[in-house]
Amino acid sequence: MSNSHSDTVPLHASSQSDIDEIENLINVSVQSGPATVLPARPPSPPRASIPVSSTPFIQSNIPPPTSASSNQKVPPVSAAPPPPINNSTRPNIGVSGFGPSPNTLTEPVWDTVKRDLSRIVNNLKLVVFPNPYREDPGKALRDWDLWGPFFFIVFLGLTLSWSASVKKSEVFAVAFALLAAGAVILTLNVLLLGGHIIFFQSLSLLGYCLFPLDIGALICMLKDNWVIKLVVVCVTLAWSSWAAYPFMSSAVNPRRKALALYPVFLMYVSVGFLIVAID
Repeated sequence: MSNSHSDTVPLHASSQSDIDEIENLINVSVQSGPATVLPARPPSPPRASIPVSSTPFIQSNIPPPTSASSNQKVPPVSAAPPPPINNSTRPNIGVSGFGPSPNTLTEPVWDTVKRDLSRIVNNLKLVVFPNPYREDPGKALRDWDLWGPFFFIVFLGLTLSWSASVKKSEVFAVAFALLAAGAVILTLNVLLLGGHIIFFQSLSLLGYCLFPLDIGALICMLKDNWVIKLVVVCVTLAWSSWAAYPFMSSAVNPRRKALALYPVFLMYVSVGFLIVAID
């Protein structure tokens, strides 16, 4: 017994007080009698039931279709035939510019020559002679070409060489080089000034403007009078300058108009001097 008491550890004062309090609560609850039971919650009133129909759809008053109407077939409607295509009123797509161009490799040579000559005549009328499209270079030389300018340069060189008494080949070479190189230099001058023009379109324009000088050179070759030569050259020089003025002036800024027109006038004056000087 002495050993068992020596092994027991005494409780702390606070723990002993908690145990005593719990025992007192148990004793009080036993002495007070059975616990009072609260009344149960009254049952909720019954809810109204919703009638459910056995059929999912509402009955319709429309009578069902009869078997006779179901056996009838709707007659097919025939589509109207397409209107006939009139080839005479259909536009030529290749000629109007929309679509592939017509094949010119297999056409006769005479058709090609006639087409090129017709284009040269039309461009000559638009550039050299008065017309309502002179104020708009885009419309006047929309279908530009280089055959016309080449022909006028060669014709002027040949006319000057025929007018010369000596060194005909050298005269032709000088005239051809002056006109060809002058046209290229004048076109580059317009482009460097900020001009809105196509390079080959400008070459074509300057070549067509040589047409009056070609006529003057031909007249001077037939007439050996220097007075007639001077008058003819002055008239044709003014004509060529008048033909080139609206196109070159509208291609550059108005403030730089003189810088673009002066070299053109200078080249035409040089050609006129060759026409008068060659004997």
